[in-house]
Formats: sequence, structure tokens, C-alpha cells
Amino acid sequence: MKHLFIINPAAGKYDHTGEFTQKIREVCDRRCIAYEILVSRAPGDCTRIAQAAAVTGDPVRIYACGGDGTLNEVVNGAVGYRNAAVTHFPGGSGNDFIRIFSDPTAFRDLGRLLDADVASFDLIRCGREQYAINICSMGLDARIGTAIGKYKRLPFVSGSGAYVLSTGVNLVKGVHRHYVVELDGEKYDGKQTLICIANGRWYGGGFNPVPEAEPDDGMLEVLLVKDVSRATVASVIGKYKKGLYAQLPEIIRHFQCKRVVVRCDEKNEVNLDGELLMRKEATFEVVPNAIRFFYPKGLTYHVR
Repeated sequence: MKHLFIINPAAGKYDHTGEFTQKIREVCDRRCIAYEILVSRAPGDCTRIAQAAAVTGDPVRIYACGGDGTLNEVVNGAVGYRNAAVTHFPGGSGNDFIRIFSDPTAFRDLGRLLDADVASFDLIRCGREQYAINICSMGLDARIGTAIGKYKRLPFVSGSGAYVLSTGVNLVKGVHRHYVVELDGEKYDGKQTLICIANGRWYGGGFNPVPEAEPDDGMLEVLLVKDVSRATVASVIGKYKKGLYAQLPEIIRHFQCKRVVVRCDEKNEVNLDGELLMRKEATFEVVPNAIRFFYPKGLTYHVR
């Protein structure tokens, strides 16, 4: 079996290429395994590299060396190829998807990651050809989240600081928008502050909106947050962030479904595992058992 390491030098606050390369060579050479290290040079490269390896039909394990965006690109390249399995060798500032596991820090130990268990995870398909393994969102949340990256790169700005900066800017632009949302055909027409479609549990560097979400149950967990004022948005988002949506049933509605269609009055931001899309209409569908994901042996990810 081949081990392919795809390094994204743009992930995180600095370029991890040298650090990753040294660690990969030390561990893989010691174990005498077949491996290759490739570095992405532009957005979309990780997807193209992963797909080129998967399409051969040969067994391959692909390591997304970077942040959640890197993992998203690799997943989009490997989806549909059962000979390929993917994982996250984290180097980003969030590394949110792997927080579903009992010990996320184990993913930084390449020796443990090479001794892997494999699971089949669901994906969220957005449109015809784009996928997310973790969480998609629209509304205030998406506008804040997709802008965090540029603030994280500012000197002395932490992940929480970047969130505060992005929140302040986007609150000035307005809290809620009009959406028509269909959940398995049931329609909700009105103003929403945000819409969350979850397969995983963590995103945005610390948000855990649906703590009971499972990545392999064939269902989407959806939260609709009704329109709220600027004065109350902080308290509502605080509950949302901690997964306490049940405490605000008149504002935050929770659904389980397989398909979500969102129609907007004009093009709106869509957060797809931290990647930004602009859509006037967006369709999200669960694709059961769509990707093989490997992780350090002995870890667990189920909450039930």
C-alpha cells in the first residue's frame, strides 16, 4: 500500500512544509514503507493530487497535511474511490473535524496514525460535485466563519481574536436575511440568523452546535436560528456555540433530515468546511458511507 502525504503550505499561520517533510521521512523511512510527499501550489491542487492517486485503483492512504480546508480538498479528490482512504495530519489553526475523536492530539503522532483503524463516514454533498465531511452553514455564521481566515493571519491575533474581529465587522453588515428552507420537502419561509447543516460536531475553532451529531448515521443534523436583534445575538450564539440549542426552542429549531434546500433573495455565503461558496440556491444532501477515513488505532468517535 502506498502512503501519499499532501502538504498545503498555505495552511495555518506559517508554512509547515519543512517540519512535515522531516517528520514524515523520519517515521516512514524507519518503517521502510512506500510513501510520497507532494506539496500543493494553488487552491484545488490537493483535490487534483488526491484524485490522481485514487483513480489508479491501487490501494492508497492519503494524508491531508494542513488545516480543515486541506482535508476538505483531499476528501473531494478521494470521494467515490473505495481503494482510497483519507486522514488528517493537522497543521491548521482549527483542525476541527478530528475533534470528534476521543484524543484529537493523536493525529499529530505520525507513528500512531500509521497504525490506523478505518471507518466509512458520510459526506454532505453541496450541489452536484462538491462535498463536505464536517459542517456547512449559511447566514451570519457563514459570513463570520469564512472571513476568520484573513484575520487569523494578522500578527498577535489568536483564533478567538479572529472570531471577535470577524463578528464585529459582520454585525455591522446585518444579522439576518430572508431564506426559504426545505427540509426533506417541509418548507420554512422567513428570516433566519443562520442555518447549520452538520455531519461532524466542531467548527469555527470552538463551536460545537450539535454535540450528538454522528458522522456515520446517514442523517444530517440541522439547526435553524430565527432572526434575532443585535442586542440578543451574543447570548443566542453563546448557547448555539455550546450545543445548548434545546434551551432556546423558540429561537433555535433542531431537525434531522437527509436533504436541505436553501433559497435566497440574492447570492449568499455558503461555508463548506471553511471554504467559501456564493449561491442564490444551495442543496445539501447526505451521502452515506461516502468516504473511507482512517485514524489512530484505539480512538473512538461515537457519542452514544
